[in-house]
Amino acid sequence: MPARLTLAGILSVIACAPVSAQRDVPAVVTSPTPESRAELTRVVGRALKGAAVTLADDALTRDSELIIERGWARDAKGVPLNGRETGRPEHFRLVKNGASCVLVHERTGKRFTLSSVTCGPR
Repeated sequence: MPARLTLAGILSVIACAPVSAQRDVPAVVTSPTPESRAELTRVVGRALKGAAVTLADDALTRDSELIIERGWARDAKGVPLNGRETGRPEHFRLVKNGASCVLVHERTGKRFTLSSVTCGPR
């Protein structure tokens, strides 16, 4: 009898779960604006612990992946101070989840819902 009660309890929990969870679909920015570009820049900088970032005006408009490379420290003449940059680039991807555009930081798994960005499936 206890096994039947346990099974009934498990089935009732499963029955209460949502039938179809939202899933991520690779996306691209469909109508870039100065506001959407500023939000992307702000969110990427926040994801990288306040780093200053520069994004191209067409970032995420053709592909759902965004790769951010570290800037090289340079002297007054513009010559790199290090001979070689050993840091790895940071990867982000834009997804559509339901009605939301979400930027996902691949290394950390953190998700940032974007309010000024319009996106569509890639």
